[in-house]
Amino acid sequence: MVDIKLIRDNPDYVKAAIKKREMDLDSVVDEILAVDKERREATGAVESKKAEQNAVSKEIPKIKKAGGDASEVLAKMKKLSEEIKEADAKLSEINDKQQELMLCLPNLPDEDVQAGGKEQNIPDHYFKEKPVFDFEPKNHVDLCESLGMIDYQRGAKIAGNGAWIYRGWGARMEWAILNFFINEHLADGYELILPPHMLNYECGYVAGQFPKFGDEVYWIQNPTSTDKKFMLPTAETALVNLHRDEILTADELPKKYIAYTPCYRREAGSYRSEERGMIRGHQFNKVEMVQYTKPEDSDAAFKELVGKAERLVQELGLHYRLSRLAAGDCSFSMARTYDIEVWIPSMGIYKEVSSASNARSYQARRGNVKFRDENKKLQFVHTLNASGLATSRVLPAIVEQYQNADGSVTVPEVLRKYMGVDVIKPQD
Repeated sequence: MVDIKLIRDNPDYVKAAIKKREMDLDSVVDEILAVDKERREATGAVESKKAEQNAVSKEIPKIKKAGGDASEVLAKMKKLSEEIKEADAKLSEINDKQQELMLCLPNLPDEDVQAGGKEQNIPDHYFKEKPVFDFEPKNHVDLCESLGMIDYQRGAKIAGNGAWIYRGWGARMEWAILNFFINEHLADGYELILPPHMLNYECGYVAGQFPKFGDEVYWIQNPTSTDKKFMLPTAETALVNLHRDEILTADELPKKYIAYTPCYRREAGSYRSEERGMIRGHQFNKVEMVQYTKPEDSDAAFKELVGKAERLVQELGLHYRLSRLAAGDCSFSMARTYDIEVWIPSMGIYKEVSSASNARSYQARRGNVKFRDENKKLQFVHTLNASGLATSRVLPAIVEQYQNADGSVTVPEVLRKYMGVDVIKPQD
């Protein structure tokens, strides 16, 4: 959530920052300011009446002690009480209106983030050269089928389009990738979390997905109660809620978490030929990193998260590029995002396997997550996240970039201790 003080003090800056996202919310900002003025006036009126009520109430025992008639004062008290009740109700309505308007505002992009949509994304650097084959390379779908790694047909049979089944060496490679990621993060001092997959509404609200993107998740309604939950679209949604409504100490920060979960997305695969297989799906596995930091430490934390995600892809030996996203391509809650995109030879394009983002205080304001600094002053923490990594594109990239002329696939060296083989060969 954007700081209301910033909107009051510099509305033109807020409007210009939002325009970098290719969004025009000038009228919303103006309405927020108008409602905020009304709210402050209403708050002042309520407080004035309550102060008057307190002063009048102190007169009653004095009058009674002196043997006087307090009926007139009691009548005034009753009238004040009714006026306060009415004023409180009005103030509550104004607060709700302001909250509704504030939720329309996305996070403000950092000043150095490029304006515009995804066409303005900037490739920062590349790792390794694109693989060159002296034979006709196959796509990952055909390779995985010929190697018995993925069963697409039975996946679609039991779960519909956008689903697949890992089996044999495919299941073992998926598990090896996850083990490799988790062990690397543990070695770096991150705490492993296995969160629930069904979350309450507040989790989506704090993460910034609700109410605007509430139709992009899978909802689950308990048929025997009013309990309604949603399937997590990413472990970030759970991790940024761990300290909701808590006050941390400066000594506790930074907090560094990783979580392994499947991720559930309503976004359907485009089903174009170049995106078949595992490139898009309704469920995929991911290891997610999240940090809670002091504001002054969040830039360094962001650099750390980007570096960690890059190191994983580098150790797998995959060609990739790092892209700095333009404001319009950053998600609603994020002030800046870098994407790590692996090369998929058969598609001839790069596909994102990790997004590293800094939400600044946006999520913490929604979740009321604060810390007490060295001067005993309360501040909102900063939250950051990065995939470390999503596997549904890592595995296709491995299979395609490591394929051999005989249809086999060489196993990346860092995965061999988990799999027990150097090469996955075609089935007889």
